Amino acid sequence: MDQELLPFTFEELMAAFAQQWGRLVDLFLTPGWRQYQLVIVLVVLLVALCLKAATKNRWSAWARAREGWPKWRLRILVQVMRRLTLVYFVLLCWLVYLVMQQLTWPSRSYIVGVLATLASAWLAIALLAWFVRNRTLRKIFQWSMWIYATLVALHLTDDVASFLDGIAISLGDLHISVLGILKAGLLIGVLLTVVRLATHAASRGLEANDDISPSMQVLLAKALQVGLYGIVFLIAIRTLGFDLTGLALLSGAVGVGIGFGLQKVVSNLISGIIILMDRSIKPGDVISLGDTFGWINALGARYVSVVTRDGREYLIPNEDLITSQVVNWSHSDRFVRLDLEFGTSYSDDPHLVRAVAIRAVKSVSRVLSGPGHNPVCHIKGFGDSSVDYVLRFWISDPTAGLMNIRGNVFLALWDAFKVEGISIPFPQREVRLLEDDESGADTQQLPKE
Repeated sequence: MDQELLPFTFEELMAAFAQQWGRLVDLFLTPGWRQYQLVIVLVVLLVALCLKAATKNRWSAWARAREGWPKWRLRILVQVMRRLTLVYFVLLCWLVYLVMQQLTWPSRSYIVGVLATLASAWLAIALLAWFVRNRTLRKIFQWSMWIYATLVALHLTDDVASFLDGIAISLGDLHISVLGILKAGLLIGVLLTVVRLATHAASRGLEANDDISPSMQVLLAKALQVGLYGIVFLIAIRTLGFDLTGLALLSGAVGVGIGFGLQKVVSNLISGIIILMDRSIKPGDVISLGDTFGWINALGARYVSVVTRDGREYLIPNEDLITSQVVNWSHSDRFVRLDLEFGTSYSDDPHLVRAVAIRAVKSVSRVLSGPGHNPVCHIKGFGDSSVDYVLRFWISDPTAGLMNIRGNVFLALWDAFKVEGISIPFPQREVRLLEDDESGADTQQLPKE
């Protein structure tokens, strides 16, 4: 930093501020049209308040009748309604300023023009700040833009710019000043906002295109996002004055270090790209990985979001999906076959049992019936106390759950077997208790339970 230049520049800046504030104090204290303008501004403010009180209910009723408008337009309308006094004040100030410009000397409407400019800037900044979702960034945007608007209205931009440009660090051909940093920050902020809006619009457009598979939609959206943000990063470096060719060696060394330190992160990123390209897993698929069963909610650059039936959301690293065995219930299609095992008594006719079981499972709403998906029932074997069967049926909506459909089929079997008199055996045991008397000869046998 130039130590000799800074005090001189700072003194100039303070002198400019003092001069401008002195002018403002003179405008307020010196008798004449300056006081008249202040009175006019106060009258305009009172009229704006009265207009708001008189028209607020009408504007509210009109706004409630706009139900068919898009959400973004309704939200802007709500923001305008909250600042109705400021809107009226801006309109009246500019109207009075234009009239005074035509009827009297321009100097006699200077204060009105300055306040009209500031009020318009504040209104525009308040409306634009609504698009910034982050509260902290919104406050930074509002305060920075209000300060800039005030400097413009008071004609202090050149003095402040000269002062900020004087606070700098020079290293050879590299010159970094506070003014350059602020300009770069403003440019980067605007570009990031534009990139965010562009990527969201592109993602919505890709999702609306049925000709592109879900995994390819995610891949294209991620590639566009990475490319645009990479361009913003390069523009930011160039704006700050760094030479990219001089950073090539340093960036290579840093890249090697990052590669060793972030092996897992890079592995997950590459695995995510592989998953998107081979389309083995896509949003909406029902998968099983270990004890986790659910459907794919979103594919990220580092992890896959899996939502289970109990509402839990598991963030599974992409590397686990590549290196582990994954059951994709809906990879090629959404048809899933389920098997239920049950047993009946040896006294029941197996032909009747099979027919009743098939008829019962067809009565369940989610069970499919048709060529290639008809339920079947087979004898699995002859058990110790029952004839064992396996009932196989198909469903097409695994995301609706598997345990509930199994429970509904079991209930249907229970009701059908009860109507037909088919019994479901359960193991029975015969217990004998042997008690020795004094002679050790008598025994007591308990009846069968």
